[in-house]
Amino acid sequence: MDLAYVCEWEKWPKSMYCPSLPLACAWSCRNLIAFTTDLRNDDQDLTRMIHILDTEHPWEVHSFNSEHSEAITCLEWDQSGSRLLSADADGQIKCWSMADHLANSWESSVGSMVEGDPIVALSWLHNGVKLALHVEKSGASSFGEKFSRVKFSPSLTLFGGKPMEGWIAVTVSGLVTVSLLKPSGQVLTSTESLCRLRGRVALADIAFTGGGNIVVAAADGSSASPVKFYKVCVSVVSEKCRIDTEILPSLFMRCTTDPDRKDKFPAITHLKFLARDMSEQVLLCASSQTNSLVECWSLRKEGLPVNNIFQQISPVVGDKQPMILKWRILSATNDLDRVSAVALPKLPISLTNTDLKVASDTQFYPGLGLALAFQDGSVHMVHRLSLQTMAVFYSSAAPRSLDEPALKRPRTTGPAVHFKAMQLSWTSLALVGIDNHGKLSMLRIAPSLGHPLEAKLALQHLLFLLEYCMVTGYDWWDILLHVQPGMVQSLVERLHEEYTRQKPALQQVLSTRILAMKASLCKLSPCTVTRVCDYHTKLFLVAISSTLKSLLRPHFLNTPDKSPGDRLAETCAKITDADIDKVMINLKTEEFVLDMNTLQALQQLLQWVGDFVLYLLASLPDQGSPLRPGHSFLRDGTSLGMLRELMVVTRIWGLLKPSCLPVYTATSDTQDSMSLLFRLLTKLWLCCRDEGPASEPDEALVDECCLLPSQLLVPSLDWLPASDGLVSRLQPKQPLRLRFGRAPTLPSSASALQLDGLARAPSQPKIDHLRRLHLGACPTEECKACTRCGCVTMLKSPNKTTAVKQWEQRWIKNCVCGGLWRRLPPSCP
Repeated sequence: MDLAYVCEWEKWPKSMYCPSLPLACAWSCRNLIAFTTDLRNDDQDLTRMIHILDTEHPWEVHSFNSEHSEAITCLEWDQSGSRLLSADADGQIKCWSMADHLANSWESSVGSMVEGDPIVALSWLHNGVKLALHVEKSGASSFGEKFSRVKFSPSLTLFGGKPMEGWIAVTVSGLVTVSLLKPSGQVLTSTESLCRLRGRVALADIAFTGGGNIVVAAADGSSASPVKFYKVCVSVVSEKCRIDTEILPSLFMRCTTDPDRKDKFPAITHLKFLARDMSEQVLLCASSQTNSLVECWSLRKEGLPVNNIFQQISPVVGDKQPMILKWRILSATNDLDRVSAVALPKLPISLTNTDLKVASDTQFYPGLGLALAFQDGSVHMVHRLSLQTMAVFYSSAAPRSLDEPALKRPRTTGPAVHFKAMQLSWTSLALVGIDNHGKLSMLRIAPSLGHPLEAKLALQHLLFLLEYCMVTGYDWWDILLHVQPGMVQSLVERLHEEYTRQKPALQQVLSTRILAMKASLCKLSPCTVTRVCDYHTKLFLVAISSTLKSLLRPHFLNTPDKSPGDRLAETCAKITDADIDKVMINLKTEEFVLDMNTLQALQQLLQWVGDFVLYLLASLPDQGSPLRPGHSFLRDGTSLGMLRELMVVTRIWGLLKPSCLPVYTATSDTQDSMSLLFRLLTKLWLCCRDEGPASEPDEALVDECCLLPSQLLVPSLDWLPASDGLVSRLQPKQPLRLRFGRAPTLPSSASALQLDGLARAPSQPKIDHLRRLHLGACPTEECKACTRCGCVTMLKSPNKTTAVKQWEQRWIKNCVCGGLWRRLPPSCP
């Protein structure tokens, strides 16, 4: 483990800053982190703040007043990473969602309340989706073998089997409360006691079973008391939420039954299920003022021995032996320094071997470890079943030996800075910790802790997790932390190989996601950085092609199965004529008729297609020079065919509305620019199309492309700006020190320097990358930017046309690359 970066607050007056107790922290699958702090004003009133940040731009923290009257005790993201639950010590629960789908704009419209009863555990109801990773099959060719959908029932289903959304919470007085979000937007809430004899619940956790039930673990805080477990069933009867509870087997911690340790660890300080969907395994931590002890327990079915007398009366045959559920201890640690925080993995790894065999394996996979933070400032990664220490991180400069007992370590005079809350990322390759001063630390966790890996195996680990993110749709920022520049080329090639092995239907589903993944990988190496522009341009081209084709309508309703867009692609692929008008004659032009206002509104997109074709053809003679943006398109038959189809569509629409055509600055008034470009594009396409043998462009084509700049003014394309994020600038063993609210002057990476020639200078007019509109040097319109690729677009649409709204609606939630949007501050006063 090593430190990637640290982000801390500006110096607050001591009278103003008050560390949040307890401190809550949560990490979403979109790599957004939420955590809490409290601020005290002059009247000594506390403001409960929630802070949300993106891991790529941690200094751009979005802080807002939660309006909770008491300390926030829990934060929980939903499965999509777009909504957040917060609960406090007064029993109030709030559901926060993104306003206008912006990662730095949040609002709360619904919630629930158990008045005056502090919430000690909180969770969203399970939606029934669970995709398990089969580590032992990481070398298989099919994604279906590596990742399998586990049969898992939702906590509650609507008509038709659709999972019902909602949340469940446990209060300190032993109540369980469930709130259901109805499709109408109303909240249906019900509260029930966990058992008839209610008692104090100091610690609790919630897990889910494959059958759709919920399991609650509860403890009163004393290690002398049992840890109790309850099964909770939620149903809707007559438009009312009903909760049924049932008592499950309890357990006593092993340390309390040991005479030597009976009174040594009086309090249970941490109680956690090893995973949200793994109710059979639980982690317990008992502590004294200075030390802690951790135990891992597993719930198993065991045969109940039957007395011989009863066996003679009714012999036990085969599987009819009576079974009981019983908790068995899997492992326990020796005395440790006092544990201050615990972070559990979120990866649903499928363990086909026996638990303890995997625990002693020579390989350590991400997701098999959990993190323990101690009050001396150290963090230990331990195996989640054997509790064997795999790696240690020390916040102090002087590292200490792994074998040095906790009791012999010299204690500092003042309280050590230590993590009060921790969270592992969704691939377990990164760990965030918030310390008792409110400082945020981001740690890298190597893919195979405690075991040196050869380069090939390390690459295999990262590839496996990238594929998992591709299939699930999770953000892969935490994987990029471990990609060295020398690994980029191999990772991109291997990723493409694995992708091409999948079935065509799955390839189509994942086609845009793999392009975005390749683009983010290529940013990390100076050798591949110019390909970033190509991948983003291809994403944009695919989006334009599918949008424009979707506008075409069949002339008659009883047409064959193929849509006009499919017939267009088929005709353009079959007719290889270089004359655009001869290709156009073979199409049913009546299917291309659109409203005049719609055609005019599409002009900016059609102009981009025309400019890009001209740029590509003009750059053909330079293809032997060092790589430049657009280079990969010159040998990409699929993309060239797509451009050819779009030029034919544009030509037809130009007959209906000439003003929608791309505008070219030509040296001759009589020159038909579109015909010229289509002819050259067709010749280039014929050299590399899939149907025919690949060949090099002939000299005549290269000569004609050399003459293009003298016939037409070649535009300078607006490539995406170089991203101002962290991941391409993070150096191993050299952590960055950042401040919240202050944009850093980051060291320029080699990749950023190469992109400088492609990015616009600050004084140049800015452009809306999605609408292809010029915004001016100081845009007056409110804008938003992608958290990943830096794509900028206006927040509000200036268009009224349905077709353009359809285009903009594609990007309302996410950018072209799949990244989240964040609101940009005004660029000019």
